[in-house]
Amino acid sequence: MELKEAVVLQKLGGNIRRLREKKGWTLRDMSERCGIDNSKISKIEKGTINITIMTLLQLSIALDTTPAQLLK
Repeated sequence: MELKEAVVLQKLGGNIRRLREKKGWTLRDMSERCGIDNSKISKIEKGTINITIMTLLQLSIALDTTPAQLLK
């Protein structure tokens, strides 16, 4: 089974957005918690950029979850 990059990035971004919104956080709130610029978080949530493992880890820590959960 071949995974298309765009599909994976959109699912990842959707998971991040869903968890952020569940916590009632704005992009700015999320940015302050993980140290990633809010415009970059917006692009991640839209699935328009590919991120590094370290960025994935920062996001998962801020959201109190694991990188694996964000990738489901």
